[in-house]
Amino acid sequence: MNHGPLRGANSAPSQRSLADTRAPDEGDGVDTSPDVSDSIAKTTCYMCACRCGIDVHIKDGKVRYINGNKDHPVNRGVLCGKGSAGIMQHYSPARLKKPLLRSGPRGSGEFREIEWEEAFSIATERLSRIRRTDPKKLAFFTGRDQSQSLTGWWASQFGTPNFAAHGGFCSVNMAAGGLYTIGGSFWEFGEPDWDNTKYFMLFGVAEDHDSNPIKIGLGKLKARGAKVVSINPCRTGYNAIADDWIGIRPGTDGLFVFALIHELLKAGRVDLDYLLRYTNAHVLVIQEPNAADDGLFTRDSGGNPLAWDRLAKVCVSATDNGAKPALTGNFQVDGRRCVPVFQLVADRYLQESYSPDAVAERCGVAADTIRRIAAELAHVAFEQAIELPVAWTDWAGRQHETIKGRPVSMHAMRGISAHSNGFHTCRAIHLLQVLLGTVDVPGGFRFKPPYPRSAPPGPKPAGKDIRPMTPLEGMPLGFVCGPDDLLVDDVGTPIRIDKAYSWDAPLAAHGLMHTVIRNAWAGDPYRIDTLMMYMSNMAWNSSMNTVETMAMLTDMDASGEYRIPFIIYSDAYYSETVPFADLVLPDTTYLERHDCISLLDRPISHADGPGDAIRHPVVEPNRDVRPFQTVLIELGARLGLPGFVDDDGSAKYRDYADYIVNHERTPGIGPLAGWRGKDGTSIGKGEPNPDQLQRYIDNGGFWHHDFAVDQRYYKMANRSYLDFAETMGFIPKAEPIVFQLYSEPMQRFRLAARGHGRVLPPEAERSRIETYMDPLPFWYTPFEEAAVDLEKYKLHALTQRPMHMYHSWGSQNAWLRQITSQNRLFVHSQTAAGLGLVDDDWVWIESINGRVKGQIKLVDGVNVDTVWTWNAIGKRRGSWGLKDDAAESNRGFLLNHIIGDQTSADANGKRYSNSDPVTGQAAWFDLRVRIVKCAAEEAGFTEPQFERFRQPPHFEPSPDKLSFGAEFRRAREASRS
Repeated sequence: MNHGPLRGANSAPSQRSLADTRAPDEGDGVDTSPDVSDSIAKTTCYMCACRCGIDVHIKDGKVRYINGNKDHPVNRGVLCGKGSAGIMQHYSPARLKKPLLRSGPRGSGEFREIEWEEAFSIATERLSRIRRTDPKKLAFFTGRDQSQSLTGWWASQFGTPNFAAHGGFCSVNMAAGGLYTIGGSFWEFGEPDWDNTKYFMLFGVAEDHDSNPIKIGLGKLKARGAKVVSINPCRTGYNAIADDWIGIRPGTDGLFVFALIHELLKAGRVDLDYLLRYTNAHVLVIQEPNAADDGLFTRDSGGNPLAWDRLAKVCVSATDNGAKPALTGNFQVDGRRCVPVFQLVADRYLQESYSPDAVAERCGVAADTIRRIAAELAHVAFEQAIELPVAWTDWAGRQHETIKGRPVSMHAMRGISAHSNGFHTCRAIHLLQVLLGTVDVPGGFRFKPPYPRSAPPGPKPAGKDIRPMTPLEGMPLGFVCGPDDLLVDDVGTPIRIDKAYSWDAPLAAHGLMHTVIRNAWAGDPYRIDTLMMYMSNMAWNSSMNTVETMAMLTDMDASGEYRIPFIIYSDAYYSETVPFADLVLPDTTYLERHDCISLLDRPISHADGPGDAIRHPVVEPNRDVRPFQTVLIELGARLGLPGFVDDDGSAKYRDYADYIVNHERTPGIGPLAGWRGKDGTSIGKGEPNPDQLQRYIDNGGFWHHDFAVDQRYYKMANRSYLDFAETMGFIPKAEPIVFQLYSEPMQRFRLAARGHGRVLPPEAERSRIETYMDPLPFWYTPFEEAAVDLEKYKLHALTQRPMHMYHSWGSQNAWLRQITSQNRLFVHSQTAAGLGLVDDDWVWIESINGRVKGQIKLVDGVNVDTVWTWNAIGKRRGSWGLKDDAAESNRGFLLNHIIGDQTSADANGKRYSNSDPVTGQAAWFDLRVRIVKCAAEEAGFTEPQFERFRQPPHFEPSPDKLSFGAEFRRAREASRS
C-alpha cells in the first residue's frame, strides 16, 4: 500500500511564508533587503486569468514593486514575468483618460472628450429606448473580464438574451465537453493531483493559462520522477520539458485518443468497478431504429434509468446497490431490444478504423508510439495503483477504509478546443479518463469546487419570452438538455443575435462572441440597435477575418447610416477596438478598482477546498476613469432595472464594492462565500456582512476553506462532500453525480432530426444535426480541411500565446515587449528546405481567405506539416500607445487576418460560422495555408497595413524610452546624501 501526502495543493513547507524575510547581514555594508515601500497591499493579479495573489509595494502613493503572496492558495508566492510586469501595465502610456464621444468617421480615432454625466446621459437614453421597445436590440458582449456573474445578471435584468463573454472564442468546447460528460472540466473546474500522479498527459496546452500552478505542479512531478507526456504540434514551454513530446497533426487529437481507447478495450485494461459505480456504463439504451425513443435510456414508470441484472436476469434500477448490472450483451425489455452503454462504447471504439495502424498516418504519430502510450497508461493505472489510509462513506452509505486511486492525470486546453471537431475531442479525453478510473481519485484529475455538478448542470438558458421592460426568466447562458430548450422561434429561426442555442450551435454554453459583428452587420437573424462591449478587442485579435470585420464595423446602408447603428465600448487602454466605438467609457487598471473572483463565476478553488478572492484599489486613479462594473451598476440604476433600484426608485448599490457585499443571488448566497453573516462567522450562505471586504483585505485578499480529509476525493459520490456542497449551494440536493459516457441529451437532438418530438429542426438542418449530435464522441475532419485544396494549402497554421504575454494586453507592456516585440512564423527546418526557404526569410502566408506577410524562423520542435506563430504581438499603428516605428506594427503580423469566420457554402448554399457545430466554439486552429517567399522589394515589413489611428484628445506622444523607478532612485540617493 502506498500512502500519498494529504496536504493541500501547493502547500509544501518550502512554499510557506518565512517568519523573517530579510536576508542576513553579510558584513560588507550592502543592504540586500532594502525597504522599497511605505506599505504593502495584498490583492489579486490580473495579468492573465491565473488570478495569483500579489503583494503590491506602494511608495509615495505609487506602485514600486510587485511580488507573489506566499500565503495565497493559487500561487504560494510564485509569480511569473507577466505578474511582475503589472507595474508597466498600470503605468501604460495607452491608458484612456476620460470618456470619449466619436467626432469623426467610425474607425478613424477622432473623438472629443466629454464628462461622465454626458456619457451616462447618452448611454441611458439609448438603452432606455431599447428596453422600452425591444430589449434584444441590445447586444452585450464582454471579454475576459472575470465579472460575468454581474454582467450576465445585468443583461438578464435588462431583458436581452444577447449576452456572452469570450468563452465561445476561447474554450467552450473544453467546458461543455467536460460539463456534459463528468459535470466538471479542465483548468478552472479541475486540476491534476500534483502530489500523487505518476503519469501526466497534456493535450494542446500552451503557457498562458493557469501558468503558475502548472509550473509549481510540473516541478513536483519532475522532482518525484513522474512521467510527463505532451501532445501538441508545437514544442514550447511545458511541452519542451516533457519526457515524451508527441508532435501530433492539428485537429487529430481525437483520433489519437480513440486509438488509445481502442488498445485499452482490446487488452481489457479498463476499470469495470469504477464504471459500474460512477458512470452510466450499465444503463440500458433502446435499440429501435424507427422508434421515437430510439437511443434513449430504458426507464421505469418513475423515469429512472434501468440496467440488466446479469444474475437475476431482470431489469433493475441503475442505482440499485444490490444488483449485479451487465455491462455487455443484448437484452429484451418489454419486447424491445436494449443494450448497455458500455456495449455501445466497445462496439464503436473496437472498430478497426480506430486502431493505431488506421490512424497513425493521419495523426502523424507512429502506430507503435500509440501502442506504447496505451501500454504505459494501463501499467501505471493498474499496476501502480495507490491507496490513502483515509476512511470515507459513499452516497449509498457504504463505508470504505481507504481511498483508492489510479495515478494517471490529464490536462487539456485550447489546442484541442479551437477546432470544429473540438467538442467530441474533449469528450474523448474525458471518456479515456473515466475508462481508466482516474477522475477525482488519488493521482488522477480532481474537481475544484463548486464542481462537480450534474452532467449537464443546470440551469437552462433564458430568452424564450422577451418583452419590453421585463427581465428574462433566468440567466442568458445555460445548458440545454434537448430541442425543447433551444432559443428558436416557431420556424426554427435563432432568437439570439449570435445564434447560440439554435440549430447552428445547440450546446453553446458560452455564446458565440465571434459571430456578433457579422450577424449584426448582416441583420441575420435581425438588426440590432446597440452593440455594447467590454474589454474585448473584437476589431483585432478577438475576431477571425479581421480585415472584413473592421469593414463591417464601418459599413453603411443605403441611407448613409451605419449598419451597426451604435457601439458603446469600455476598455482601460487605447486598443484597436476603441476607434470603432461611438461612445467610450474608460475603465481603470486592475490596481485601481474592486473585482470579485467569485464562486458564482470562476473562483480560485483548488481540489482540496473552495476559495474566492477580491481585488481592491491599492492606488488612486490619476485620470477621469471609472471601473466598468461600477459604471454598469450605475447604468442599471438609471435605467431602473429590477434589482438595481429599491422600491422608491433610488440606487440599490453605491458602487461595485457595495454590490459585492450586499447583493444576494438567492437568499444567503452572494458574490463572496467567506465571512458571511452579520458576525462574519458563516461560509457559503449567510446574511450580508458589512465588514466582509475588510475581512478579505485583512486575510490577503482571499478566502479559502480546507476540506476534511474524507471529503477530498470521489466528490461525485462522497456523502460528506455532497452534504457540504448542498449546504454551500453548489448543488441543489446531496445526490450522486453520474458520469455520462453516453449523452442522452445529444440523442434527443438526433431524434428531432428524424422527425420525432415537439421542436424539430428545419429540413435543411436535419442531416447536420443527425451527424454531429452523436451521443458518443467520434472524430471527423475539421471543416476547413475538408473544404480546401490540400495540395495547394498543405500546411496547418496555428497561433498561441507566449508564457510572458496574455491576449493583447501584454504586448503593449514596456517590460514584456523587450522579450518579444516581433513575432515570427516558426517553420520546421525540413519543411523550409523543401520550399527553398532559409532563416529570416520574409514570406507570404496565404489561405483561402487572404494573405499576410511575416518573417520566418526555422525550428525543429514542431510538427513538419505545421507552421505557427505567437498571437497578438502584431499591432495596428496608432494603437496601444506605441510609436509608429514600433516593431509590433511594422514587422509583427496577425494571423487572424487570414482565418475565415465562415465555412464554405453547403449544398443548400448556407454558410455557417467557422465553429464547432455542437457548441459554436470558434475553429481558428483549423487554418490551412501555404507559404511563398516574398520578392526582394517586399521584404522587411509586414502586410496588410492599415491607416494609422488618430490619437484621443490630450493623449501624450509615445515616449522614445519608457523608464520606471528613476524617481525612486533619485529620492533614495537624495536621502542618503
